[in-house]
Amino acid sequence: MRVLALETSCDETAVAVYDSHLGLMGHQVYTQTDLHEVWGGVVPELASRDHVQRLLPMIRATLSSLQLIPSDIDGVAYTAGPGLIGALLVGATVGRSLAYAWGVPAVAVHHLEGHLLAPRLEAQPPPFPYLALLVSGGHTMLVDVQGVGRYRVLGESLDDAAGEAFDKTAKLLGLPYPGGAKLAKLAESGRPDIYRFPRPMLDRPGFDFSFSGLKTAAWLALKAASPSAELHADLARGFEEAMVETLVTKSQRALKATGHRVLVVAGGVGANTRLRHRLTAMATSLGATTAYPRAEFCTDNAAMIALAGHERLVAGEQATLGVLARARWPLSELQPPGQMIVQTP
Repeated sequence: MRVLALETSCDETAVAVYDSHLGLMGHQVYTQTDLHEVWGGVVPELASRDHVQRLLPMIRATLSSLQLIPSDIDGVAYTAGPGLIGALLVGATVGRSLAYAWGVPAVAVHHLEGHLLAPRLEAQPPPFPYLALLVSGGHTMLVDVQGVGRYRVLGESLDDAAGEAFDKTAKLLGLPYPGGAKLAKLAESGRPDIYRFPRPMLDRPGFDFSFSGLKTAAWLALKAASPSAELHADLARGFEEAMVETLVTKSQRALKATGHRVLVVAGGVGANTRLRHRLTAMATSLGATTAYPRAEFCTDNAAMIALAGHERLVAGEQATLGVLARARWPLSELQPPGQMIVQTP
C-alpha cells in the first residue's frame, strides 16, 4: 500500500509518501517560523491561512518529484489532532476530499502516535515494547509503548510542556522566537553551577512533570541580577541543566518500573544535545539502549504521520466521509489497528 500523508497540526505544513515495500519514498516540510517570529509565538489564524496557501502546491510538488500520479496512491492519512483546530481542519479537509475524489480510503492519525512511532522510520527500528519520552513544544510525556495503538501514559506535564518552558525562558532572555534551540546554544557558553534551579517534582513519587515553577525561578533570577551576556549564558546553562536532570531522572524511574530495555526519545526537545548525552549515559548504566529519530523527524513532519497511517490503513481502518479534527484528543482513546475499523467524527 502507498500512502499520502498530510501534517498541519500547528506551524509546519508537511507532505509525505510511504510505501509498504519501499518505506518512506519522500517528504517535504515548510516551517512558518518567519511568519510567527514577529509576534513572538504562533498565531493560530495566520498558521491556518498559510496552510491553505501552501498545502496543495506541496502535494503536487511531492507527487511530481516522485513521478507519481493520483492513481498511484492507495490511501490518504492526515493529522486529526491534537493541535490548533483551524490548522487541523485544513489538512483534514484536504486529505478527506482527496481520498474521496481518488476513490481510496482515508485515515485520521493521532499526532502523538506519529511522534511515538517516528524512530521506526530508521533503518534499524527499535523493537516493541519500549518506553518513550515524548518532549515537544506542546507535550511532555512518558509512555509505555507495547505496540502500534497500544499506549499507556505513565506521566505527563501538569502545566507547561518542556519545549514551551524552553521557549518562554528564551523569550525572557531576549532571544527571538522560536527560542528553545537558541537557549541551548547560549547555554554552551554558560558556566556550570552558577545557577542551581529547582528540579520540579523530583521529590515526589511518580512520573508527572511540572515546569512552570522552573520558568518562574529563571525569571526571578534574571530580575534580581544586572543584565549581561555572561549572566544570560549562565542562566541559560542553569535552566537547561535543571530541565535535563528532571527529564533524565523521571525517565530512569520509568525504565526501572517498566523493565523496558529500550528508551525512545521523540519530539523537538529530543534533539537537544545535552539531553541526548545524559539520557544515553543513564540508559547505558541500566543496561538499556536509546533510540532517536533523525533531527528532521523530531519536529512536526508528515513522514511519521504516513507511517502511523499506513499501519492503520493496512489493517482495514478508515474514516467515514465526515472530517475528523480534534484540538484535544487523549492518547488513551487510541486502539490497535484493526480494532477500530471505521473512524467517526
